[in-house]
Amino acid sequence: MWAAMRREYTQLTGVAAQLISVAAASTSHSRLGWLLAAGVIALIALFSWRAAVKNLRVIRDTPTSKVASAAQGYVELMGRGKPMPNTPVLSQLRHLPCLWFRYKIEQHKQGERRNEWRTIESGESRESFLLQDESGECVIDADYAEINTRYRECWREGNMRYTEWTLLEHDELYVLGAFRTHSMAAEFNSNTELNALLASWKRDLPDLHRRFDLNNDGELDMDEWMLARKAAQREVAKQFRTAQAQPDIHIIRQPADGKLFLISNRTPAELSRRYQYWSALHLALFFASLYALAWLQQTH
Repeated sequence: MWAAMRREYTQLTGVAAQLISVAAASTSHSRLGWLLAAGVIALIALFSWRAAVKNLRVIRDTPTSKVASAAQGYVELMGRGKPMPNTPVLSQLRHLPCLWFRYKIEQHKQGERRNEWRTIESGESRESFLLQDESGECVIDADYAEINTRYRECWREGNMRYTEWTLLEHDELYVLGAFRTHSMAAEFNSNTELNALLASWKRDLPDLHRRFDLNNDGELDMDEWMLARKAAQREVAKQFRTAQAQPDIHIIRQPADGKLFLISNRTPAELSRRYQYWSALHLALFFASLYALAWLQQTH
Protein backbone atom coordinates (compact mmCIF):
# COMPACT_ATOMS: atom_id res chain seq x y z
CA MET A 1 0.00 0.00 0.00
CA TRP A 2 2.79 2.45 0.97
CA ALA A 3 4.81 1.68 -2.17
CA ALA A 4 1.83 2.18 -4.44
CA MET A 5 0.96 5.53 -2.85
CA ARG A 6 4.59 6.62 -2.93
CA ARG A 7 4.90 5.89 -6.64
CA GLU A 8 1.69 7.79 -7.46
CA TYR A 9 2.99 10.84 -5.66
CA THR A 10 4.91 10.95 -2.39
CA GLN A 11 3.19 14.00 -0.98
CA LEU A 12 -0.24 12.36 -1.21
CA THR A 13 0.70 10.01 1.62
CA GLY A 14 0.95 12.89 4.06
CA VAL A 15 -2.35 14.37 2.94
CA ALA A 16 -4.05 10.98 3.18
CA ALA A 17 -2.77 10.46 6.73
CA GLN A 18 -4.02 13.91 7.71
CA LEU A 19 -7.48 13.21 6.30
CA ILE A 20 -7.59 9.94 8.23
CA SER A 21 -6.75 11.87 11.41
CA VAL A 22 -9.61 14.31 10.77
CA ALA A 23 -12.03 11.45 10.09
CA ALA A 24 -10.99 9.70 13.31
CA ALA A 25 -11.45 12.90 15.31
CA SER A 26 -14.89 13.56 13.83
CA THR A 27 -16.09 10.12 14.90
CA SER A 28 -14.69 10.47 18.42
CA HIS A 29 -16.95 13.49 19.21
CA SER A 30 -14.47 14.62 21.86
CA ARG A 31 -12.17 17.58 22.45
CA LEU A 32 -9.30 15.20 23.19
CA GLY A 33 -9.79 13.50 19.83
CA TRP A 34 -9.54 16.82 18.00
CA LEU A 35 -6.45 17.77 20.02
CA LEU A 36 -4.76 14.52 19.04
CA ALA A 37 -5.80 14.95 15.41
CA ALA A 38 -4.41 18.51 15.28
CA GLY A 39 -1.15 17.30 16.80
CA VAL A 40 -0.84 14.45 14.32
CA ILE A 41 -1.62 16.75 11.39
CA ALA A 42 1.01 19.25 12.56
CA LEU A 43 3.63 16.53 12.89
CA ILE A 44 2.86 14.99 9.49
CA ALA A 45 2.77 18.42 7.84
CA LEU A 46 6.18 19.30 9.27
CA PHE A 47 7.83 16.10 8.05
CA SER A 48 6.08 16.33 4.67
CA TRP A 49 7.20 19.93 4.25
CA ARG A 50 10.81 18.97 4.99
CA ALA A 51 10.63 16.08 2.49
CA ALA A 52 9.17 18.33 -0.23
CA VAL A 53 11.83 21.02 0.33
CA LYS A 54 14.58 18.39 0.31
CA ASN A 55 13.35 16.93 -2.99
CA LEU A 56 12.98 20.42 -4.47
CA ARG A 57 16.60 21.18 -3.61
CA VAL A 58 17.76 17.91 -5.14
CA ILE A 59 16.03 18.72 -8.44
CA ARG A 60 17.42 22.26 -8.48
CA ASP A 61 20.95 21.48 -7.30
CA THR A 62 21.82 18.22 -9.11
CA PRO A 63 23.55 18.99 -12.44
CA THR A 64 22.47 17.11 -15.55
CA SER A 65 24.97 14.47 -16.70
CA LYS A 66 25.51 12.74 -20.02
CA VAL A 67 25.19 8.96 -20.02
CA ALA A 68 28.68 8.33 -21.42
CA SER A 69 30.45 10.64 -18.96
CA ALA A 70 28.26 10.41 -15.85
CA ALA A 71 30.08 9.82 -12.57
CA GLN A 72 29.37 6.65 -10.64
CA GLY A 73 26.81 7.52 -7.99
CA TYR A 74 23.81 9.83 -7.68
CA VAL A 75 23.08 11.62 -10.97
CA GLU A 76 20.46 13.44 -13.00
CA LEU A 77 19.87 12.29 -16.58
CA MET A 78 17.66 13.60 -19.36
CA GLY A 79 16.92 11.91 -22.67
CA ARG A 80 14.38 10.08 -24.79
CA GLY A 81 12.69 6.91 -23.56
CA LYS A 82 13.10 3.71 -25.53
CA PRO A 83 11.86 0.15 -24.91
CA MET A 84 14.39 -2.62 -24.36
CA PRO A 85 15.16 -4.51 -27.59
CA ASN A 86 12.84 -7.46 -28.25
CA THR A 87 10.77 -6.81 -25.10
CA PRO A 88 7.59 -4.96 -26.11
CA VAL A 89 5.42 -3.72 -23.24
CA LEU A 90 1.64 -3.30 -23.63
CA SER A 91 -0.41 -1.43 -21.07
CA GLN A 92 -2.72 -3.64 -19.01
CA LEU A 93 -6.04 -1.95 -19.78
CA ARG A 94 -5.69 -0.23 -23.16
CA HIS A 95 -3.13 -2.71 -24.54
CA LEU A 96 -1.11 0.13 -26.02
CA PRO A 97 2.69 -0.02 -26.52
CA CYS A 98 4.50 1.86 -23.77
CA LEU A 99 7.64 1.97 -21.62
CA TRP A 100 5.85 1.57 -18.29
CA PHE A 101 2.28 1.42 -16.98
CA ARG A 102 0.34 1.35 -13.75
CA TYR A 103 -3.36 0.52 -13.55
CA LYS A 104 -6.19 0.40 -11.05
CA ILE A 105 -9.64 -1.18 -11.36
CA GLU A 106 -12.28 -0.01 -8.89
CA GLN A 107 -15.87 -1.00 -8.20
CA HIS A 108 -18.52 1.34 -6.88
CA LYS A 109 -19.88 0.30 -3.50
CA GLN A 110 -23.59 -0.30 -3.92
CA GLY A 111 -25.73 1.83 -1.65
CA GLU A 112 -22.82 4.00 -0.60
CA ARG A 113 -21.99 7.61 -1.37
CA ARG A 114 -21.07 8.65 -4.91
CA ASN A 115 -17.32 8.72 -4.23
CA GLU A 116 -17.15 5.38 -2.43
CA TRP A 117 -15.01 3.06 -4.55
CA ARG A 118 -13.30 -0.23 -3.72
CA THR A 119 -10.09 -1.23 -5.48
CA ILE A 120 -10.43 -4.78 -6.79
CA GLU A 121 -7.26 -4.99 -8.86
CA SER A 122 -4.11 -2.93 -9.38
CA GLY A 123 -0.56 -3.36 -10.57
CA GLU A 124 2.25 -2.04 -12.69
CA SER A 125 4.83 -3.23 -15.19
CA ARG A 126 8.20 -4.52 -14.00
CA GLU A 127 10.20 -4.39 -17.24
CA SER A 128 13.21 -2.09 -17.52
CA PHE A 129 13.48 0.45 -20.33
CA LEU A 130 16.10 2.76 -21.81
CA LEU A 131 17.00 6.43 -21.64
CA GLN A 132 18.96 7.68 -24.65
CA ASP A 133 20.83 10.96 -25.00
CA GLU A 134 23.33 12.06 -27.63
CA SER A 135 26.17 10.28 -25.81
CA GLY A 136 24.66 6.82 -25.25
CA GLU A 137 22.00 4.67 -23.60
CA CYS A 138 21.22 3.84 -19.99
CA VAL A 139 19.00 1.06 -18.63
CA ILE A 140 16.35 2.31 -16.18
CA ASP A 141 15.45 -0.21 -13.47
CA ALA A 142 12.22 1.45 -12.34
CA ASP A 143 11.54 -0.71 -9.26
CA TYR A 144 10.66 1.49 -6.24
CA ALA A 145 10.86 4.70 -8.30
CA GLU A 146 8.57 7.66 -7.74
CA ILE A 147 7.07 7.90 -11.25
CA ASN A 148 5.42 11.18 -12.12
CA THR A 149 3.75 11.05 -15.53
CA ARG A 150 1.57 13.47 -17.47
CA TYR A 151 -0.38 10.56 -19.00
CA ARG A 152 -3.33 9.47 -16.88
CA GLU A 153 -6.51 8.06 -18.39
CA CYS A 154 -9.66 7.34 -16.37
CA TRP A 155 -13.01 6.01 -17.60
CA ARG A 156 -16.11 4.23 -16.31
CA GLU A 157 -18.04 1.22 -17.55
CA GLY A 158 -21.17 0.55 -15.54
CA ASN A 159 -20.25 0.41 -11.87
CA MET A 160 -16.55 -0.08 -12.68
CA ARG A 161 -13.88 2.62 -12.90
CA TYR A 162 -10.58 2.10 -14.72
CA THR A 163 -7.46 4.24 -14.34
CA GLU A 164 -4.20 3.83 -16.22
CA TRP A 165 -0.92 5.75 -16.04
CA THR A 166 1.78 5.35 -18.71
CA LEU A 167 5.20 6.44 -19.92
CA LEU A 168 5.46 6.29 -23.70
CA GLU A 169 8.24 5.62 -26.17
CA HIS A 170 10.08 8.81 -27.24
CA ASP A 171 8.93 10.66 -24.12
CA GLU A 172 11.52 13.14 -22.90
CA LEU A 173 12.46 11.56 -19.56
CA TYR A 174 13.93 13.15 -16.46
CA VAL A 175 15.57 10.71 -14.06
CA LEU A 176 17.27 11.06 -10.67
CA GLY A 177 18.88 7.94 -9.24
CA ALA A 178 21.95 5.82 -8.56
CA PHE A 179 24.06 5.41 -11.70
CA ARG A 180 26.49 2.56 -12.27
CA THR A 181 28.47 1.39 -15.28
CA HIS A 182 29.06 -2.32 -15.77
CA SER A 183 32.11 -3.07 -17.90
CA MET A 184 32.56 -6.72 -18.85
CA ALA A 185 36.28 -6.19 -19.42
CA ALA A 186 36.81 -4.38 -16.09
CA GLU A 187 34.82 -7.01 -14.18
CA PHE A 188 36.49 -9.94 -15.95
CA ASN A 189 38.63 -11.97 -13.52
CA SER A 190 41.05 -14.17 -15.44
CA ASN A 191 41.96 -16.39 -12.46
CA THR A 192 38.32 -17.00 -11.58
CA GLU A 193 37.44 -17.81 -15.18
CA LEU A 194 40.49 -20.10 -15.52
CA ASN A 195 39.63 -22.07 -12.39
CA ALA A 196 35.98 -22.35 -13.47
CA LEU A 197 36.98 -23.60 -16.93
CA LEU A 198 39.41 -26.21 -15.56
CA ALA A 199 36.77 -27.37 -13.05
CA SER A 200 34.27 -27.85 -15.88
CA TRP A 201 36.85 -29.86 -17.86
CA LYS A 202 37.53 -32.10 -14.85
CA ARG A 203 33.84 -32.99 -14.66
CA ASP A 204 34.18 -34.62 -18.09
CA LEU A 205 37.23 -36.82 -17.53
CA PRO A 206 36.84 -38.93 -20.70
CA ASP A 207 36.99 -35.84 -22.87
CA LEU A 208 39.85 -34.37 -20.80
CA HIS A 209 41.92 -37.57 -21.27
CA ARG A 210 41.05 -37.71 -24.95
CA ARG A 211 42.43 -34.23 -25.44
CA PHE A 212 45.50 -34.21 -23.19
CA ASP A 213 46.47 -37.82 -22.22
CA LEU A 214 49.16 -38.07 -24.87
CA ASN A 215 50.63 -41.43 -23.73
CA ASN A 216 47.17 -43.03 -23.24
CA ASP A 217 47.96 -44.34 -19.75
CA GLY A 218 44.60 -43.17 -18.33
CA GLU A 219 46.19 -40.46 -16.19
CA LEU A 220 47.39 -36.91 -16.71
CA ASP A 221 51.02 -36.45 -15.67
CA MET A 222 52.54 -33.07 -14.84
CA ASP A 223 53.45 -32.20 -18.42
CA GLU A 224 50.05 -33.21 -19.72
CA TRP A 225 48.28 -31.20 -17.02
CA MET A 226 50.43 -28.15 -17.85
CA LEU A 227 49.38 -28.61 -21.47
CA ALA A 228 45.73 -28.57 -20.35
CA ARG A 229 46.32 -25.40 -18.30
CA LYS A 230 47.90 -23.62 -21.25
CA ALA A 231 44.95 -24.58 -23.45
CA ALA A 232 42.59 -23.23 -20.76
CA GLN A 233 44.60 -20.02 -20.53
CA ARG A 234 44.29 -19.52 -24.28
CA GLU A 235 40.52 -20.03 -24.01
CA VAL A 236 40.26 -17.52 -21.15
CA ALA A 237 42.33 -14.99 -23.11
CA LYS A 238 39.87 -15.41 -25.98
CA GLN A 239 36.96 -14.81 -23.59
CA PHE A 240 38.68 -11.66 -22.32
CA ARG A 241 39.08 -10.28 -25.84
CA THR A 242 35.38 -10.94 -26.40
CA ALA A 243 34.57 -9.08 -23.15
CA GLN A 244 36.72 -6.15 -24.26
CA ALA A 245 34.68 -5.89 -27.47
CA GLN A 246 31.41 -5.63 -25.55
CA PRO A 247 30.07 -2.11 -24.87
CA ASP A 248 29.71 -0.87 -21.30
CA ILE A 249 26.23 -1.23 -19.76
CA HIS A 250 24.95 1.82 -17.86
CA ILE A 251 22.18 1.30 -15.29
CA ILE A 252 20.26 3.75 -13.09
CA ARG A 253 18.22 2.42 -10.19
CA GLN A 254 17.02 3.08 -6.64
CA PRO A 255 19.75 4.66 -4.45
CA ALA A 256 20.74 2.49 -1.50
CA ASP A 257 20.87 5.53 0.84
CA GLY A 258 17.20 6.45 0.39
CA LYS A 259 17.71 9.51 -1.83
CA LEU A 260 14.97 10.52 -4.22
CA PHE A 261 14.55 8.06 -7.11
CA LEU A 262 12.41 9.95 -9.60
CA ILE A 263 11.33 9.16 -13.16
CA SER A 264 9.13 11.63 -15.01
CA ASN A 265 8.14 12.83 -18.46
CA ARG A 266 7.71 16.33 -17.04
CA THR A 267 10.40 19.02 -17.23
CA PRO A 268 12.55 19.92 -14.18
CA ALA A 269 10.77 23.28 -14.07
CA GLU A 270 7.35 21.57 -13.87
CA LEU A 271 8.57 19.21 -11.16
CA SER A 272 10.06 22.10 -9.19
CA ARG A 273 6.74 23.95 -9.28
CA ARG A 274 4.94 20.85 -8.03
CA TYR A 275 7.29 20.43 -5.08
CA GLN A 276 7.00 24.17 -4.35
CA TYR A 277 3.22 23.77 -4.26
CA TRP A 278 3.41 20.77 -1.91
CA SER A 279 5.90 22.47 0.40
CA ALA A 280 3.65 25.57 0.63
CA LEU A 281 0.57 23.40 1.27
CA HIS A 282 2.24 21.39 4.02
CA LEU A 283 3.61 24.53 5.64
CA ALA A 284 0.14 26.10 5.61
CA LEU A 285 -1.34 22.94 7.17
CA PHE A 286 1.35 22.97 9.84
CA PHE A 287 0.55 26.53 10.96
CA ALA A 288 -3.20 25.92 10.65
CA SER A 289 -2.95 22.86 12.92
CA LEU A 290 -0.88 24.84 15.44
CA TYR A 291 -3.58 27.51 15.46
CA ALA A 292 -6.22 24.80 15.93
CA LEU A 293 -4.26 23.33 18.86
CA ALA A 294 -4.03 26.71 20.54
CA TRP A 295 -7.75 27.38 20.00
CA LEU A 296 -8.77 23.93 21.28
CA GLN A 297 -6.68 24.34 24.42
CA GLN A 298 -8.42 27.60 25.19
CA THR A 299 -11.91 26.18 24.78
CA HIS A 300 -13.70 24.16 27.47
